[in-house]
Amino acid sequence: MSETKIPSPADCNWAFNFYENNRHRLPKASFPKTPIRADNLEAIANEFDIFVLDAFGVLNVGEGPIDGAPECIANLQKAGKRIIVLTNGATFNLQKSLIKYKGFGFNFELNDVVASRDVLAAELESHASDFKWGVAAIPEANIVDFGPNFHLLGEDQNAFDKVDGMILLSSIGWSMDLHAKMLQSLKAKPRPLLVGNPDVVAPREDRFSIEPGFYAHDIANQTDVEPVFCGKPFLNSFDAVKARLEGEGSTVPFERIAMVGDTLHTDILGGAAAGFRTILVENHGLFRGVDTAPYIDKCGIVPDYIVPTT
Repeated sequence: MSETKIPSPADCNWAFNFYENNRHRLPKASFPKTPIRADNLEAIANEFDIFVLDAFGVLNVGEGPIDGAPECIANLQKAGKRIIVLTNGATFNLQKSLIKYKGFGFNFELNDVVASRDVLAAELESHASDFKWGVAAIPEANIVDFGPNFHLLGEDQNAFDKVDGMILLSSIGWSMDLHAKMLQSLKAKPRPLLVGNPDVVAPREDRFSIEPGFYAHDIANQTDVEPVFCGKPFLNSFDAVKARLEGEGSTVPFERIAMVGDTLHTDILGGAAAGFRTILVENHGLFRGVDTAPYIDKCGIVPDYIVPTT
């Protein structure tokens, strides 16, 4: 299969079609016939006891909060709603993520966040402790958190060839040249590939960034390697949320839990596959500035609710 090209800049149509072309790897779910529209999360707060929130496109865009989002979440918390952030952001550890959220004006504690980085850490436990991993990440990602046998991948092709497995943790600093080196190495010698962020793109202030999910699907399409995805829409991330709630003694039925996100193929599909109800936020993430209806009709991934903003 020929190499997948990234348009410059990446746009909603390209990302949507990429998800659809690789949908055979995503979980399956059932959906309502039509979504209900509401003004924001507070307008439908009585329908739910627990809100599971995506971060990018719901709480923030790039390095700034969405207008009104901190106030909305604070009001839901005051009303007694359990708020959990379920993020595919894997570059930084939970402590650094909390500092970011607090800087945005959100009042979250450690037990309020479930990150795909932690889902990845749990997956790593199924491999031998002396397994040597090559990691796509930046030094600030502190991959030493995972253990001593984790090494940053760079320009040296030998670094790719010498490891027992590879991890796509972050796309910051990653490039098509580095992707080509990983692809070449895995074609020559298939090995485990773990993905700490299954997103294809993420919304920034003025663009969409390319995320590890893109590189992982492209590798799967061109090699015999089947990546292990850690994060939405895959059920391991939702299982982590359920385990967190079970540990708190929650008996809330799934129909009273809302997965809130900006993408159909990660947040809405994953939430529905997990048995939660779903809410699509239109104005700040993948679908900002476009009509979501044609995309919903094309893919058949239907949220329970659509709101313009958090």
